[in-house]
Amino acid sequence: MGKASSKYLLDFEKPIYELEQKIEEMKSMSEVINIDDEIVALQAKIEELKVQIYSQLTRWQRVQIARHPERPLTLDYINNIFTDFVELHGDRCVRDDPAIVGGIARFNGRSVLVVGHQKGRDTKSNLYRNFGMPNPEGYRKAHRLFLLAEKFRKPIITFLDTPGAFPGMEAEERGQAEAIARNLFLMAKLRVPIIVVVIGEGASGGAIGIGVGDRILMLENAWYSVISPESCSSILWRSWDYKEQAAEALKLTAKDLLEQGVIDRIVPEPLGGAHKDHRAMFNIMKEILTEELDGLLSIEPDELVRKRKEKFYRMGVWKEL
Repeated sequence: MGKASSKYLLDFEKPIYELEQKIEEMKSMSEVINIDDEIVALQAKIEELKVQIYSQLTRWQRVQIARHPERPLTLDYINNIFTDFVELHGDRCVRDDPAIVGGIARFNGRSVLVVGHQKGRDTKSNLYRNFGMPNPEGYRKAHRLFLLAEKFRKPIITFLDTPGAFPGMEAEERGQAEAIARNLFLMAKLRVPIIVVVIGEGASGGAIGIGVGDRILMLENAWYSVISPESCSSILWRSWDYKEQAAEALKLTAKDLLEQGVIDRIVPEPLGGAHKDHRAMFNIMKEILTEELDGLLSIEPDELVRKRKEKFYRMGVWKEL
């Protein structure tokens, strides 16, 4: 299990970090005096504290983990779970959008199409990826790849991780809403299996633009909502200061959405979040994707489409008393 990093330390992780620093100090003294038993006891206390803290996270704290800069991104999953990935570029209309990546790959020896939002790791790469906020060209690229997958009968796997579709005027001028709407319409009727995984942030139409599928999976510390807590707070309270209350009201965590029937399965993360142990996260993801894909491949195309539509028809249904 990785140690808490002071560079990206979240507020609620400070008690863990302080104890880990104390252990480091004790280890430097162990050459002079024998304090091995004290170190072992303190390490056990740290593990207990981790379980206590990470099992009682608030919704806002999970949003913070979902945004952690060291969290695995779409290309990390592609490069570590899939093989022979060939990235395909461009929407054949305007340009290539680096905020959405996609292409053909092999998963357990089977040819699949994989598409996902892509953020950057630092300022330079985030500017290149537009902080994971796609323009219309990104959604049109995905649309083109989805048609390719159906033509060659390849299952589709998408990874959602975006703070939202790019809200700039130029994106609206080039048809942002229309591009997303076309994807929703297409994905609803594709005759190949579609698995959607929310790996980080799943904000509004920017996420669902590649998020219609037969199985919707969501990482334990991801969030998925029509609006971010900050934007919700800004609209309701005219201030970002109430983002924690907004997160509670939005019920945007994996547990909330499983109860509401919006997602189908929660993907567990290593203790503390996916960024704590990338290798363990990749192994968990590969195992679950294998189970899900094997289950979908046995279903006839017409039945896939019927069940997929019924799944989304059921969302948002309520009764008035």
